[in-house]
Amino acid sequence: MKQSLQIKMGQSLAMTPQLQQAIKLLQLSTLELQTEIQTALESNPMLEMQDDEGTEPRESDLANESRETREAKQEAEQARAEESQAAGEIELAGESTSNSDEILPEELPVDSAWDDVYESAPSNSTSSSSGSDGESRDFTEFHNAGITSIQDHLNEQIRFAPLSERDQVIAETIIDAVDDNGYLLDEVDTLIDGLNRDIVDPADEFALDEFETVLHLVQHLDPAGCAARDASDCMNIQLSQLPVSDVVTHAQSIAQKHLDLLAAHDFARLRRLLKINDEQLQDAIALIRSLNPRPGRQIVNDHDEYIVPDVFVKKFKGVWRVELNPDIAPKLGINALYAGMVKRADKSDDNNFMRNHLQEARWFIKSLQSRNETLLRVATAIVERQRSFLEYGDEAMKPLVLRDIAEQLSLHESTISRVTTHKYIHTPRGIFEFKYFFSSHVSTANGGECSATAIRAMIRKFISVEDATKPLSDSKIASTLVDDGIQVARRTVAKYRESMAIPPSNERKRMN
Repeated sequence: MKQSLQIKMGQSLAMTPQLQQAIKLLQLSTLELQTEIQTALESNPMLEMQDDEGTEPRESDLANESRETREAKQEAEQARAEESQAAGEIELAGESTSNSDEILPEELPVDSAWDDVYESAPSNSTSSSSGSDGESRDFTEFHNAGITSIQDHLNEQIRFAPLSERDQVIAETIIDAVDDNGYLLDEVDTLIDGLNRDIVDPADEFALDEFETVLHLVQHLDPAGCAARDASDCMNIQLSQLPVSDVVTHAQSIAQKHLDLLAAHDFARLRRLLKINDEQLQDAIALIRSLNPRPGRQIVNDHDEYIVPDVFVKKFKGVWRVELNPDIAPKLGINALYAGMVKRADKSDDNNFMRNHLQEARWFIKSLQSRNETLLRVATAIVERQRSFLEYGDEAMKPLVLRDIAEQLSLHESTISRVTTHKYIHTPRGIFEFKYFFSSHVSTANGGECSATAIRAMIRKFISVEDATKPLSDSKIASTLVDDGIQVARRTVAKYRESMAIPPSNERKRMN
């Protein structure tokens, strides 16, 4: 093949650093954006937070100010601050700095006593977790004490238990095998084999009865039921701590042998097996439901992720207004002092360093402004399309896809996808992710469309008012929707119901 040169014209998208930065900021969530801004402030000396309350000095004044003058002012301000701190932050007018040589007493008199500030603990504060006086133990105290795992919580109690060295080793092994829900991760035989692996003398090996004794102790620590083998074992441990009664006995029988029937809501068979009436069965089931099948979750500190809304929607004089959250859009500016130094025409390394950072700071501020403008435009377009939802709720949600907003704002669908991911809008009906307002549609009998979100709301409404003794089946819900003009199949109803974590009709059945 003969090689030749050809001239060809074409268009291509160049991913400049500025464009890459703008795309990156656009897809960040609120918390990620705050971290990115903080990182930029720490790495770029040209960026600074601007305080609206104070007045910033003009760039020209700072540029003309000599370095010696600035250093002298800084030293004077530092000296005044140190003098004020040494004197107890009391302004001393007209006195010389020799007052800083005065020796302050080690203890200063106060006019308040300990009891004036802190209330004494009640005399019955040593009551057990079950609460003989009717009060239950607050597990948040362990969170405040820095205990963030179930292992830390159980080990804290074991340290004060009168155990031998061998029992202490067994207890630590059991606790290490407990997961966040409070269940044993390994079988008892496996744990015993692990304890005996490094023991040379067979006479020193740990026995099963020895292990079971310590296991029983751990299972009855606070909270009760930890180190259980399964849910049935966990519930029986908690029930064993209650006073003996007929209700407790019936609940123990259900927890030990008939949890599968309870899960299937086969109440008639439960009554026959336990030989009890409806009232006794209801009392036993109510007691079982009051237990905690995952006791470890009371202690495990799963740090909650707090949602910070990006946009606020409010109704003012009959008009819905969309505003950015001012807390997520801090006012950034260019440091006038350093910017004035860049005005020099020399090409030294220091000046080039400052010039590059100045350009990066301007790009960052511009990208941040572009992000906020795009976010506000998209939020406004969504509110215009979903005004019925704001007025009447989920059942009035309109069908909406990303392409609709993209065409309205003359943006690409990928841009709308980035803007609506991990962004939240605060409305009078609650806080929702932007993605919540987008859903597919189902045709109606009159040729219109109904959104999937509205159908889910209708299904939830039907189930909330159903007769608990005769819950609605998926087929019945589908036929009801068809009667209302919404063409939906039974399998579609089942899919929407499962997406809302609503059990089927046979599991929703309740007794009278």
